[in-house]
Amino acid sequence: MAQIDTYRNNMTRKRDELAKLSADKSKERAKIPPLNTKISSAKSAISRTKSQSTIKSKLNEIERAEKALSDIDKKISDLDKKIAAKEKEYAAEEKKYRQEEAKINKKHEQDEKKRLQENERQMRSINQSLQQHDFAQHQLSAEIERLKYVPEKITVLFFATNPLDTGRLRLDEEVRTIQEMIRKSEHRDSIVFESRWAVRPLDIIQAINELNPDIIHFSGHGADSSELVLENADGTAKLVTKEAITQTIMMSSDKIRFMFFNACFSYEQAQTVVEHVDAAIGMTDSISDNGACAFAAQFYSSLGFGFSVKKAFEQAKGSLMLESPTEQNIPELYVKDGINPDEMFLVKPKEGVCYAN
Repeated sequence: MAQIDTYRNNMTRKRDELAKLSADKSKERAKIPPLNTKISSAKSAISRTKSQSTIKSKLNEIERAEKALSDIDKKISDLDKKIAAKEKEYAAEEKKYRQEEAKINKKHEQDEKKRLQENERQMRSINQSLQQHDFAQHQLSAEIERLKYVPEKITVLFFATNPLDTGRLRLDEEVRTIQEMIRKSEHRDSIVFESRWAVRPLDIIQAINELNPDIIHFSGHGADSSELVLENADGTAKLVTKEAITQTIMMSSDKIRFMFFNACFSYEQAQTVVEHVDAAIGMTDSISDNGACAFAAQFYSSLGFGFSVKKAFEQAKGSLMLESPTEQNIPELYVKDGINPDEMFLVKPKEGVCYAN
């Protein structure tokens, strides 16, 4: 359940509790007029009689009624205190709800702004492509020259983390599917896939030192406050900030070109890390197990066929559309300034074949 739904449900419950307290107070108030009438009637009877027994009886009635009124006043006072406390609780929940609502609206505005900016970027790219049509031969020659420096073999380092106190994820299925799709690709021997499980923070540096990978892949949980979820020594969740991940990558290797954050709400991790690597993928929202698995598997399969990072990303989104159409816009590709993902190859394509646009 989304956080805003929790706050909304809390407000509804507090409002119902307030209504009940107010109803209880009204019931108590309704008891006061009959008692006052009884007291007035008894006093009137006393003034009209000289019978001591009658007077005594009426005085007892007055005493009982006044005690009942006193008890009612105490109940009403207690209810007033409970109502005041409950109103304070309701106000606190409403404040949380409004803050969360504002946060969601802000994110929607940012996403819409990003979408418009991307549309503008694509239009500029199309116009630029048309303007540079006469230089196509020159670009092709430059692309062929650049591909000479694409490595013959790359290493993918897959970090899988699913702490004991978090929801279960099918990470083993994700790894199995990725490996299967790589085996089916044309350049399967060009991709070495290594996995590390139940990852703790220090495991990251150790694994990077051991393997010196070209691609790092994090798969597991992500927090909506942009932290990545790793594990403590006892298997419980440990949140790691995007700054810590970035600093670790900077210190550990200058060979890493690509980062894949296959975790919910990981887009800020990806945005931050592309200051130091060529490109990264992150998730702008929560994503299902099946969707994450389908997207990742197709991405590596497309790399294995020698496609560019941009084309691999688009094909992976296409696979996600088939598996879970409502999640197609959750993955985002981020690139370092000056990098064109259409021209970024991680696996060298087959000789004589050009995948340039």
